Amino acid sequence: MTGGAAAAKPLLRLEGVSKAYGALVVTDDLTFEVGGGEALGVGVIGPNGAGKTTLFNLITGDTTPDRGRIFFAGADITARRPHDRCAAGIARTYQIPLPFVGMTVFENVLVGAAFGRGRSERDSHDVSVQVLRRTGLAGKANTFAGSLTLLERKRLELARALATGPRLLLLDEIAGGLTEHEVAELVAAIREIRAEGVTIIWIEHIVHALMLAVDRLLVVNLGRRLAEGAPRDVVTSAEVRKVYMGIDVG
Repeated sequence: MTGGAAAAKPLLRLEGVSKAYGALVVTDDLTFEVGGGEALGVGVIGPNGAGKTTLFNLITGDTTPDRGRIFFAGADITARRPHDRCAAGIARTYQIPLPFVGMTVFENVLVGAAFGRGRSERDSHDVSVQVLRRTGLAGKANTFAGSLTLLERKRLELARALATGPRLLLLDEIAGGLTEHEVAELVAAIREIRAEGVTIIWIEHIVHALMLAVDRLLVVNLGRRLAEGAPRDVVTSAEVRKVYMGIDVG
């Protein structure tokens, strides 16, 4: 992040955020920030349930931290409810797509457009049409969501989040389960979204996909920050290779 006389304030900042479930510590005094328009890739090390989804839940308000504070656009949102955070401009996708299967693709996106930001019926309709075009789903608008392929469901997850008009978009392993060709299509879509000024935090195990789309990479090991910096520097560091990839270069 660069600036003139004074550096711009980050869009999102976590300060000393900790969360534990009994003996399982999923975030441990975690501090990081993301600037407006930046794309941050996050690699989370640990067993299932060790912090990937919890990190996003803390940002969206679905989970309350035990300690620490969360700021968005300069405001302390630590105690704000999820729908207030959505209205402020925070949206997310889920690792396992959860569309309304008995509704059409258009109706799914319309829900996000109407209720995420409280738009009028006309504006919600227009936004939904635009989002379906941006995500390559315009031809599936009248298809029931339950009949979509995995890639199409992933695109619908993305479309529903975009329909809320986010300033910050959280992507939870959205490339998981896709073929190489499908991953490339998804990365292209994410790069376009980022080019429009949307700030992105992407948790993903498919590291080469992250490398193509993010400015900075943050690696979290058992709730604590292990490394942070330029993607290539982080993935080639001895500590990350040893802990994350099981490669001992010592």
